[in-house]
Amino acid sequence: MGRLLPLIPDFSLFFFCFFFSASSFNLSTISFDQGYNHLFGEGNLVRSSDGRSVRILLDRYTGAGFISANLYKHGFFSANIKLPVEYTAGVVVAFYTSNGDVFEKTHDELDFEFLGDVTGKPWRFQTNVYGNGSTSRGREERYRLWFDPTKEFHRYSILWTAKNIIFYVDEVPIREVVRSAAMGGDYPSKPMALYATIWDASSWATSGGKYKVDYAYAPFVSEFSDFVLDGCPADPLQLSSSAAACADKDAELESNDYSVITPLRRAAMRKFRRKYMYYSYCYDTLRYPITMPECVIVSSEQSRFKDSGRLKFGGSHKKGSKRRSRAPPVTAASDSQAFA
Repeated sequence: MGRLLPLIPDFSLFFFCFFFSASSFNLSTISFDQGYNHLFGEGNLVRSSDGRSVRILLDRYTGAGFISANLYKHGFFSANIKLPVEYTAGVVVAFYTSNGDVFEKTHDELDFEFLGDVTGKPWRFQTNVYGNGSTSRGREERYRLWFDPTKEFHRYSILWTAKNIIFYVDEVPIREVVRSAAMGGDYPSKPMALYATIWDASSWATSGGKYKVDYAYAPFVSEFSDFVLDGCPADPLQLSSSAAACADKDAELESNDYSVITPLRRAAMRKFRRKYMYYSYCYDTLRYPITMPECVIVSSEQSRFKDSGRLKFGGSHKKGSKRRSRAPPVTAASDSQAFA
């Protein structure tokens, strides 16, 4: 069962965002060609003239995506991202790690998925964690943002170590999963590549599939820049040797600033989650009557989600992909019902 944590004072999230913007992570960025390859969508991936950024497009013919040239045994994966504007219902932009093309039945995955909406309503997004093919035990959380992600670039990051996983928006940690023995194989453990895709998820992405992609607004364009791939390149088929070869890099990774959630950052994370998280699997007692072992139960969060019920999740990240990273969609309430 999850453990109960005390409440913290109600600090201003604006203060935390201002503080973190003044003390950003010290990151070494790379160009697109230094770390990535075009994955799919002929003609729908456009590089900038200096190679430091790319645009991926969804039109009525195809989406688009790219993939890191290497797989990594743990790492910090990050990019500045700007999302499509105006009517974006049914559109999903995904930034995630996976090894589904190597381990189709036992894959690991860490997700940011940005969910489009009708004009005048904001983008929402979800994070998810899968380990060893645990698609029947999705660990989804859904959130709103405190800014308009279509107006300017914001940094989205995934930290994955042997000890924990942290999702960041700019320098604010929004979710942490701490590895525990009770999670067993549900904790991602095999080398993963970094992917980014844009695709048509009309069947589930917006209000449970009520609103579809309208290609009168196409092309839908998402921009990526200032890429970070900080991890140990590893052969997914040589797991024992990868662990030994990556020991020094793992130690370096865990010593970096972004690997530590300080008391101030933890306060910012709890503030974000109280104000902007509108679904968490940890509080979905209809779906999971027994709380997942890694869940940290916060009383203020729990009271918001006691009647949350189910939401609809599902679909693979890119149309036409050979990999299968999802179980069939869960029959569920729509996003709009989550606010009721």
